[in-house]
Amino acid sequence: MCGILAIIGKGKEEQLVRELSTRMAHRGPDENDLHITDKGHFLSHERLSIIDLHSGKQPIKGSTSAYMVHNGEIYNHEELRNGLLKEHTFKTKSDSEVIVHLYEEFGYDFCNKMDGDFAFVVIDGDDYMAARDPLGVKPLYYGLDERGRIYFASEMKAIADQCKTFSTFPPGHYYTAKTGFVKYYRPEYEYYAKADQQLDYELIRAALTDATRKRLMSDVPIGVLLSGGLDSSLTSSIASRLLKEQGKKLHSFSIGLDANAPDVVAARQVASFLGAEHHEVFFTVQEGITILEKLIWQIETYDVTSVRASVPMYFLSKAITDLGVKVVLSGEGADEIFGGYLYFRNAPTAEEFQKETIERVQKLFTADLLRADKSTMSHGLEARVPFLDQEFLNVAVRIKPEEKQPKNHEGKEKYILRKAFDTPEDPYLPEEILWRQKEQFSDGVGYNWIDELISYCATQVTDEQLEGAGTEFPYNSPTTKEAYLYRSIFQKFYPQLSAAQTVRKWIPKWQDNLDPSGRANDAHLKADTAISRAKAAV
Repeated sequence: MCGILAIIGKGKEEQLVRELSTRMAHRGPDENDLHITDKGHFLSHERLSIIDLHSGKQPIKGSTSAYMVHNGEIYNHEELRNGLLKEHTFKTKSDSEVIVHLYEEFGYDFCNKMDGDFAFVVIDGDDYMAARDPLGVKPLYYGLDERGRIYFASEMKAIADQCKTFSTFPPGHYYTAKTGFVKYYRPEYEYYAKADQQLDYELIRAALTDATRKRLMSDVPIGVLLSGGLDSSLTSSIASRLLKEQGKKLHSFSIGLDANAPDVVAARQVASFLGAEHHEVFFTVQEGITILEKLIWQIETYDVTSVRASVPMYFLSKAITDLGVKVVLSGEGADEIFGGYLYFRNAPTAEEFQKETIERVQKLFTADLLRADKSTMSHGLEARVPFLDQEFLNVAVRIKPEEKQPKNHEGKEKYILRKAFDTPEDPYLPEEILWRQKEQFSDGVGYNWIDELISYCATQVTDEQLEGAGTEFPYNSPTTKEAYLYRSIFQKFYPQLSAAQTVRKWIPKWQDNLDPSGRANDAHLKADTAISRAKAAV
């Protein structure tokens, strides 16, 4: 939705603060504003207008002395206005304004009253508060400069060269000078032994439908990212049904190297089934290679999986915003919740399976959520993720792990999610899509993408450079030429150790091949072999 920047402390030049905020102008191309408080603190905002297009400009002042900047969406803002905040006078119709009024009403203790995805800063005199949503759907960084001023920003690039140390703001926490970091989000499912819920297909279906419905809240056009995989296809199908109730048609978008890429073919089939207005976007391997430097500057990570998947998402986001769409639904989170990645088949026990699903959900902000936000917001496009709705998580994560394990369902990953939407009398999806094997996004755009990308990286890095990687990059040392190249590009833009420490590398468990591609898993290799044999027989 936006880019926010806050600096607590006096002495910064206004023009410099404006320049720092402008580094995130891609996040908010519609308008921007800067407020300097009477105590000399700064609040800056780069706005992507989604709700209340005409009067929702930020920073927003509360009823008394507090000011606020916010990135994200508060889906229950109408309920809060008409309930807990009914005695308050609002100046705008923006969902964001409820935040400053909640602060005035409840002090620091109000984050759990909001249902949404958010990163915000409130300044009230010399008092201040910063917070991030439960899962980290919206990014936030914090840092400290040589003079003790504290910074908060949506992206690292706005503060990295200003701070002596900085870090990722932890999801599900708020921070004040008086309290330090406080963990406000403590769901029962975080304790793996609480996975004791009986399987209820209707409840899964209803919870995901509700999660999707609230994410259609918008005053601008909404689309869906449709890869043709289970997760994006389900959110597309649900959104299509809900939009039809409003007399609207779904706009879907897919990307691949060519018209025969696995995801493109599957997405085309889904869109046809749903009657969606479908748009296909294509890119070449060379185009992807050409933007690597700009992309890594944008997404602020050198994680191999994130870079691979961000390239097609970056191109797709540009095409979507060129068509005037500002919001899309995306399928992140389902694989973590239901153990959908192919390596989950190898989990040794149900307990280990459950622990891994919870950890992957908790770490999403370091990988898929970071990639989804920054590659889309590079072009002023907001991605919303129904699978990470709090109520849906409360339902889905606590289902007994034995019900989720692929080995208990003839090796089929995410079986219970598929089964919940297997309604032949009123089908959500074509059967072959509903039961399609997992294909990671960076693979599904066309297998040549990763294969040729790896080959290109090998031409750019010498054996000697890779051998010296441990000395050159002592933290998170790259172990492949591909990882070395990404790390080198990242280092050029973000040379600080603090920057490198914000990145978490993801390596699949329980498999010998440590490449993060889904095709590296034995299950995918066996499926590829079976398909090849079948084609040869024909």
